[in-house]
Amino acid sequence: MKGFLYGLFVPHSHDAADSIDDALEASTGGVRALKISLFVLLGTTLLQAVIVAFSGSVALLADTVHNFSDALTAVPLWVAFVLGRRVASRRYTYGYGRAEDIAGLFIIAVVALSAVVAAWQSIDRLFHPHPLENLGWVIVAGVIGFAGNEAVAIYRIRVGQRIGSAALVADGVHARIDGFTSLAVVLGALGVMLGFPLADPLVGLLISAAIIVLLWGTVRSIGRRLLDVIEPALVDQLEHALEGTPGVAAVPRVQLRWVGHRLQGGAQIVVNADRLSEAHAVMNAARAHAREHLRNLDELQLEVVPAVPATPS
Repeated sequence: MKGFLYGLFVPHSHDAADSIDDALEASTGGVRALKISLFVLLGTTLLQAVIVAFSGSVALLADTVHNFSDALTAVPLWVAFVLGRRVASRRYTYGYGRAEDIAGLFIIAVVALSAVVAAWQSIDRLFHPHPLENLGWVIVAGVIGFAGNEAVAIYRIRVGQRIGSAALVADGVHARIDGFTSLAVVLGALGVMLGFPLADPLVGLLISAAIIVLLWGTVRSIGRRLLDVIEPALVDQLEHALEGTPGVAAVPRVQLRWVGHRLQGGAQIVVNADRLSEAHAVMNAARAHAREHLRNLDELQLEVVPAVPATPS
């Protein structure tokens, strides 16, 4: 059960089997996912806001605020994807891919803020009770919130995994959290129907606590990207690709890091070549072989160490 929940709310951000090798295509796919999910979430939020207006449910209000914040997180991430398309300059020699990870930090901040707002509203309602109306519609709104958010979550996470974007995966997890908090709203409304009027604000507090607890997985994911943590499986893939290149005798060192949703790295390879021209050919073959195995690899700096002293061609 623990593993299932971890996979549900902290999914892996890279899917090597179905990755996109073209940087522009990957960026375009990410922007498309953000556009579609933005309009879906805004529609969901609008429907819930209408029901909040004539029901007075603080739990539904908390859920609606969180859904609206989730929709807004698509905007900075959208901007980050567009910035990432810009070519490197003398000032930004590695390009603008890090903007995507910075957008991930913004997502974390917005999620945390929405949790605080939801908690404040719920505590206020505990001390100042307000009768709920149209509970059937509150339940309908909760179901709509779950369906809309889960659809967006699945879409964002799949695209994020396909292009290697930790920030887009984090935004998908954010939507998934919203979906389950919408189900919590349904539980609160059912509790009020059964004669427990405080069920609504208590569920609002539960939503806030759940957001904070589940947010930790996203914080770790984005934090690791900023610290250049790389999945060992990707390092193994690069190492095996280089070792499998004809003429490569050994691979003493391999380095990889994410820059946004693209990979950059370097390696030291020992080559069997007695001429510089042969060593150069092996290096080019090794780089091409590496890109065949890591399709979202943009830059790979190779240091060639001849197994025997090379002579000029």
